[in-house]
Amino acid sequence: MPLPQKIRNVAIIAHIDHGKTTLLDSLLNQSKLFRDNQDMGERMMDSYDQEKERGITIFAKHTSLPFDDYKINIIDTPGHADFSGEVERILGMVNSVLLLVDAQEGPMPQTRFVLSKALQMGLRPIVVVNKVDRPHADPDRVLNETFDLFTELGATDEQLDFKFCYASGLTGFAKKHLEDASIDMRPLFELIVEAVPAPQGDPSHPFLMQALTISYDDFVGRQACGRILDGTVKKGQNLALTNVSGKPIFFSVTRIQSHLGLNKVELDEASAGDIVIISGMPDVTIGDTLSDAKEVVQLPPINIGEPTLSVEISVNNSPFVGKSGKNVTMNKIRDRLEKEKKANISLKIETDANDNDRITVSGRGELHLAVLIEAMRRESFEFSVSKPRVITQEIDGVKHEPIEKVYVEVPEVYSGQVIEELSRKKGEMQHLSTTEHGITKMEFLIPTRGLMGYRNDFLTVTRGLGILTSIFEGYAPWKGPLKGRLRGVMISGCAGKTNGFACFNLQERGTLFVKPGDEVYEGMIVGENSRDNDLIVNVTKAKQLTNVRASGSDENIILTPPLQMTLEQAINYIEDDELVEVTPSEIRLRKRVLNETDRKRKERGL
Repeated sequence: MPLPQKIRNVAIIAHIDHGKTTLLDSLLNQSKLFRDNQDMGERMMDSYDQEKERGITIFAKHTSLPFDDYKINIIDTPGHADFSGEVERILGMVNSVLLLVDAQEGPMPQTRFVLSKALQMGLRPIVVVNKVDRPHADPDRVLNETFDLFTELGATDEQLDFKFCYASGLTGFAKKHLEDASIDMRPLFELIVEAVPAPQGDPSHPFLMQALTISYDDFVGRQACGRILDGTVKKGQNLALTNVSGKPIFFSVTRIQSHLGLNKVELDEASAGDIVIISGMPDVTIGDTLSDAKEVVQLPPINIGEPTLSVEISVNNSPFVGKSGKNVTMNKIRDRLEKEKKANISLKIETDANDNDRITVSGRGELHLAVLIEAMRRESFEFSVSKPRVITQEIDGVKHEPIEKVYVEVPEVYSGQVIEELSRKKGEMQHLSTTEHGITKMEFLIPTRGLMGYRNDFLTVTRGLGILTSIFEGYAPWKGPLKGRLRGVMISGCAGKTNGFACFNLQERGTLFVKPGDEVYEGMIVGENSRDNDLIVNVTKAKQLTNVRASGSDENIILTPPLQMTLEQAINYIEDDELVEVTPSEIRLRKRVLNETDRKRKERGL
């Protein structure tokens, strides 16, 4: 059991794709926790399937590394703005942060967000200029830009006097000066031991800890993770859990766990300063206080940022229900969402008392919600998802909506189109500058609903050369109506199997979402119309056969490959009268009302 002065607690924060997880790989490799012939692969901490596929960190991960006679607890945090709720809580667990900055790109929008949170909490960050071995790296410029950012965010004199080093997570070296030899990660380990303050706390005081992250185990139930603020905890010890109500619930500790490398290790006891996972409490949530049963204490609750987007999840009632999924009833969907709510506190799940066939799920952004929907889909769930809606607030009797701060970098030739499109979506330009390399940098304030679904159009307009990132800025008065999708859709008028002849005749009318041989049903969206109106089509119509055969009478048809939408693209594409049908094998688009006659009646209010 290490003494508090021999423990260092630190989190790694950065903009998305600036190399947090890769740097942690190098630290893990140098800690000699694995065999020499053990193949651990890349991005070891990204253990979740979707993290490996998307190439991003979604959940904060804990690890512990030995260095000389010190124990260094490191937490890898998500870089995407949608998962900023994870970052906010983690900062309460550590005594400093490693702020990673790309040696070429410099500070980016999410760098600003996570750094401001760290500075507000009084932490003194250590700046790591990463990827210094890249061809176009300019570490001196990036270091100056980072200092300017510290100043802009109101850092104190002590915070401005930050320690820094240069590193390459991919190659596996760190150095305090650019002219030093590139050997290994030891200089970074030494900097952490030197610059990160030891955790406060006295092992002789009564036990005290606040739950900052929650996990769930099928055998022991909910588990609370946090830093022990005071005292010592032993297996079998009686503790008190105090939630927002202020009424303590007493329980016995069944398990104490810590981290070592990629594994959890069970402990008999742990003391002040260490980060541990405690099991045994009946129910626990973020911000609850765990204290000695003889001296009950309640710490101030933790404020978590409110969700900004919501979707409605309902039972799949299409003709293809149950073809590929096993869990199709509302009871199973509700149980799965309630289980998610236990571990993912930044999601909000509400059931409508008047409508048992629908559940509203609210989150921080499209990706936040899409990760949950994709996870359920992989667990053989089948359901329908509505178009996302922004969550508005009533402030002083005026309707307010969420606003995003958008940072855009595009080649100068495309800047005019981007400005025109964002202005049409009620965006207000805050800043514009063009570098000597012909890259235009812009900042906009734009309603969240104006940004929904725009990212794909942005990549098309900029030929994939643009960068667009956004961060929640706050609430502003409602900006008025926004134009929706510019084009209509092609809707199947009958059920059946598509064929090449019908697809060939329809592809000149727009873009198809289906290919020959796909099963369709009435009311299913099979493509995008080239005009602004919806079009009923027969995508199952076969060629009329005759008994006359002659060379050249049959054309050799050439079909354009169909557009295959990802889950996020599909959710952003649909309108209010449409749904995304999510199944383990397929993602389909459909109208809420499948029958054409019923849709027309509904439009006329009959």
